[in-house]
Amino acid sequence: MEKRVLDAMKKAGKPVRTGDVAKMIGVDNKEVSKVISGLKKKGRVISPTRCYYSLGEE
Repeated sequence: MEKRVLDAMKKAGKPVRTGDVAKMIGVDNKEVSKVISGLKKKGRVISPTRCYYSLGEE
């Protein structure tokens, strides 16, 4: 699931909301929120503005 979320964010090419990612990969918004939360803790995703997320430094 993490890979699908990261791929969708990379494809978007700009900061996205969890709902945008959920639509792109066809899963529930809450699932994406959990995955993004985990990715933020690992430093793979950052939040440049409130409610928007983009890829962190790899």
